[in-house]
Amino acid sequence: MKRVMIVIIVFSLLLPTVLTGCGQRVGSNGVVNVHNWGEYIDESIFRIFERETGIRVNYSTFETNEALYALMRRGGANIDVIIPSDYMIARMIEEDMLEELDFSNIPNFELIDPRYKGLAYDPDNRFSVAYMTGTVGIIYNSSFITDDITSWNALFDERYAGQILMFDNPRDAFGITLKYLGYSLNTVNEDEIHEAFDLLVRQKPILQAYVMDQIFDKLEGGEAWIGPYYAGDFLAMLENNPDLRFARPTEGTNFFVDAMCIPKDAANKTNAEVFINFMTRTDIAMMNMAYIFYASANQEAAAMFAAEISAEEYAVMFASSEVIANSEVYSHLPRHILELYDRLWVELKR
Repeated sequence: MKRVMIVIIVFSLLLPTVLTGCGQRVGSNGVVNVHNWGEYIDESIFRIFERETGIRVNYSTFETNEALYALMRRGGANIDVIIPSDYMIARMIEEDMLEELDFSNIPNFELIDPRYKGLAYDPDNRFSVAYMTGTVGIIYNSSFITDDITSWNALFDERYAGQILMFDNPRDAFGITLKYLGYSLNTVNEDEIHEAFDLLVRQKPILQAYVMDQIFDKLEGGEAWIGPYYAGDFLAMLENNPDLRFARPTEGTNFFVDAMCIPKDAANKTNAEVFINFMTRTDIAMMNMAYIFYASANQEAAAMFAAEISAEEYAVMFASSEVIANSEVYSHLPRHILELYDRLWVELKR
């Protein structure tokens, strides 16, 4: 289904709500500084938020959890809301980088699917509110690759030399390689990590590039044939290139939860909580899903949206119980393993 059609359907379902503004005006003012993944929000919702609350949104983006972490370690650059992934939230909690939330300012937390509450990265739900969920898979161009892709092996296949893209962050690149080798993507076995590193070294000469958001232009435009990325982004790319296909490899993959958090000593904490509450609202969650094609953690919004899309789109957006059973969530690793990843990644990228 084309994005414009989904937006029309969502808007018609929620028209009375959107016109009347289902949130209460909180009588606040000032700003909220939001830092999020690229291509991961419908920025038009900022106008709704500003109209309802009087709070102006300053918006910026990051490409990887590791880039976000590095920025926060340097002082956060005056950020009030961040949307990291599960394992990075756990690390930030451990290192006292996040504020505890005042849930009296986030009543819409009750709309979050219970499956995304009390998870290992924030077991007491003190620091985060789940935003979107999804999986990693392989996106490939069926005009150039006629085989049915079923394994991570495709990313190491010399037949596609010069046309392969790879994640430009260590956790995903190593995670994919570890799964292909039959290991857990959360392994703390250094021999297994070194084996994955050796395979990444062998892969490097046949790569076209390490990428993050650059993958959109490369795959949509036919500049590359194949690469790993996130399921929701595949559906966005598919609108611009119908020859693209998506596969979750049989060896298993990563299932992730991204959540909204407030950095320690944020200058606008109350405004940040008002923004998180707004983002968790059903109409706003629907608008975001219609734009980014990820599964909202808002249980009501996810059910409404799922009823409006095709079976093929549903299978990509909403991971089945079988897919989840064959997936792993990244966990926060011990410091010595993180340092090993950092050293090996620097060596790989030289």
